Amino acid sequence: MQVLFVCTGNISRSPTAERLSAAYAAVHGIPNFTASSAGTRAVIGHPVHQYAAIALEELGGSASDFSARQLTAKIASAADLIVTMTRTHRDVVLETAPRQLQRTFTFTEVSRLAAMDDAETLFDLAGLRPRLGTTDKPDIPDPVGQSPEVFATVGAQIASLLPPIMELCRRTIRA
Repeated sequence: MQVLFVCTGNISRSPTAERLSAAYAAVHGIPNFTASSAGTRAVIGHPVHQYAAIALEELGGSASDFSARQLTAKIASAADLIVTMTRTHRDVVLETAPRQLQRTFTFTEVSRLAAMDDAETLFDLAGLRPRLGTTDKPDIPDPVGQSPEVFATVGAQIASLLPPIMELCRRTIRA
């Protein structure tokens, strides 16, 4: 199971989601789970932003040995699930890899869909998407340029949205 998280620079939101999901999988024993991340306008080769690293580590993840990378069609096509921070990121992913439409969702969208009773595996998500209203899909704000507290708030938001996604990944792997 390969999950790809996408944001703009690949130095804050998406690496936070990548590393927190990997930590969740390790703690909860989800086998064959791999998380990665990429940016639509990546700061290629850079580590996790210092404030994001602090927030990430306080939430139980590790920022070590991270290097930002640019989203490519090859990276997107390899993913079983693509989770974007915003609707704009989702649009860029679909321009880059249009065949991934059924596997690409915003973070809040996939978290809410995964929490639905009839979401048994990742393959159910696309069919459930019409159930979400337009107000049910808020974006994860970009904290870059903001205070450490904003990074902590965004990190906490990401951490709060992960559990239903991770549990759906677990069910998909078992299926």
